[in-house]
Amino acid sequence: MKSVLTFTLSFLLSVSFLHGGESSWPMFHGPKGDNLSPETALLKVWPEGGPKLLWKRDGIGNTEFPGYSTVAIGDGRAFVTGNVKAGEDDKQANAFVYCLDVKTGEILWKYDNGPGWTGHYPGDRSTPTLDGARLYALSAMGRLVCLDAKTGKKIWDCNLLDEYEAALARWAYSESVLIDGDKLIVWPGGKKAAVVAFDKKTGKVLWTTPGSDDVAGYATTLIFEMDGRRMYANMNQKGLLVVDANTGEKLLFHEHITKYDINATIPYYFDGKLLITSGYGTGSELLQLKLTDGKLTAAQLWENKKFDNQHGGIIILDGVVYGASHHYKGGIWLAMKLADGEILWENRGVGQGCVSFADGMLYCMGEKDGTVGLVKPTPDGYEEISRFTLPETAGMAWAHPVICGKKLFLRYGDVVYCFAVAK
Repeated sequence: MKSVLTFTLSFLLSVSFLHGGESSWPMFHGPKGDNLSPETALLKVWPEGGPKLLWKRDGIGNTEFPGYSTVAIGDGRAFVTGNVKAGEDDKQANAFVYCLDVKTGEILWKYDNGPGWTGHYPGDRSTPTLDGARLYALSAMGRLVCLDAKTGKKIWDCNLLDEYEAALARWAYSESVLIDGDKLIVWPGGKKAAVVAFDKKTGKVLWTTPGSDDVAGYATTLIFEMDGRRMYANMNQKGLLVVDANTGEKLLFHEHITKYDINATIPYYFDGKLLITSGYGTGSELLQLKLTDGKLTAAQLWENKKFDNQHGGIIILDGVVYGASHHYKGGIWLAMKLADGEILWENRGVGQGCVSFADGMLYCMGEKDGTVGLVKPTPDGYEEISRFTLPETAGMAWAHPVICGKKLFLRYGDVVYCFAVAK
């Protein structure tokens, strides 16, 4: 199916992942950042009980500190994060980056990335980003590190809280860093900088966007181009911020207020428009952008408070938005027309959760019990083909599914599962 998400050719060429393509998933939401897997020839119906389990790796962190990071994949390896208890009580933990063998799940190396988050919903959130021979990871406590992907040896690091006088968000840092050409982009939300571009090889600061009192949100950066100008868009705690990709100049702020200041879903760009969505009944907005004499403005085209995706992600196909609500009816699955915000159908499905797409199918995972559904995306109604439930689950499942190398990777708590989904 053809996605209505429009990424320019220059974007695809300049996001320099040496391990891009069908056998890699180098960053959060995949090779193009659109959560659409390029995999083909996958199962259209799962066997009773689910697809074949190839391996299960527990001990990715501790059960006391279940993680919410999904996997990044490349060069036969999978990278993920998890917290390990560091003291006698539950208030001390360290954030680890793990490297796994994709074929066996064996832990090849792990790196201690400093203090871990032990507050409400403890554990790391950010998915590592693989760029050629280097791996980048951001801990929930704001420690950004560049590692040798093969050995786990540190190349450079930076503490965002200290360097940019940032206030830690209520649920800590959750964004996954973006590599754009030679730049690494991260949004510390500090008094000294709202956004920072680093030289990805050295850690040298290339530019900063002036800071404000707004704390960082929980989403990951979107790249888009409009009228020949390259921009970055992301959500801070109070709304949408757009900056110039070459200079960091602030171009636009659009207020989008939510309960608890949770803006966690990546904005989506197409045809001069931006779609933003958040939970707690705040819902979705489609904004028409206009660039005049270097000034960017946004006008709301429509609003729908029912489609209030919290952080499970959305999939956009053929002008239809698929995803789970949060407050609306306690969290159900919806299809919505992108053009005008009309709800096409709604269904309980697997319950509120996260979603990815591959080979014509939605992979939906319920956040409360690890139920996984294979759903055909159609504007005509919810069409679930198969489902199964992960064993031994506890807590919340917030890591998004990954479909790569004809395998399905699921992370729940301190466990990573790998299933065979090839025909």
